[in-house]
Amino acid sequence: MRPIVSMTLAACAVVLMTSPILAQAQTPAPTTPPSAGGTPDVMPFDIPYGQSIGLELAKQVVAAAEAEAKKRNWKMNIAVVDTNGEPVMFERMEGAQIASGSISIGKARTSARFRRESRAFYNAYETGHPYVATLDPTLTASPGGYPLVQGGKLIGAVGCSGGTGDQDAAICKVGAEVVK
Repeated sequence: MRPIVSMTLAACAVVLMTSPILAQAQTPAPTTPPSAGGTPDVMPFDIPYGQSIGLELAKQVVAAAEAEAKKRNWKMNIAVVDTNGEPVMFERMEGAQIASGSISIGKARTSARFRRESRAFYNAYETGHPYVATLDPTLTASPGGYPLVQGGKLIGAVGCSGGTGDQDAAICKVGAEVVK
């Protein structure tokens, strides 16, 4: 009787294992690699470098950003950097978050060195592309860094921090408009 029970159990196990519902089908290997977004005809973010921003213009950028922040009652850290991403001017408004000082400089540096808004890197992370973390150890992937473009040439960038990313970006945008 034992052999019959054993054979019956073995037969049931074979049926269950080969059943299409319970069996795991092998996923076929893709025949072509997934698209990486295609190849653009024009180089993106191809802003030529110009003469780095000077202190007087940096003061105007910071003043415009500060005025907008005060109007909205937002306490901000505001940084302006040159084309290399080196600080030209920094201001911490009264009561602004201490930790946001270095963040504002990081956002400005990222924007200047990569010639685009720092939001572009935030968007990459948010859409599942964490590769941007491998580009530069000082990269700050957060809204609030804007390139400063004068006469079609990059002269530096402004970075703001202290609020939400969108608040930071709104203040920076006002500062960046001074240069245009």
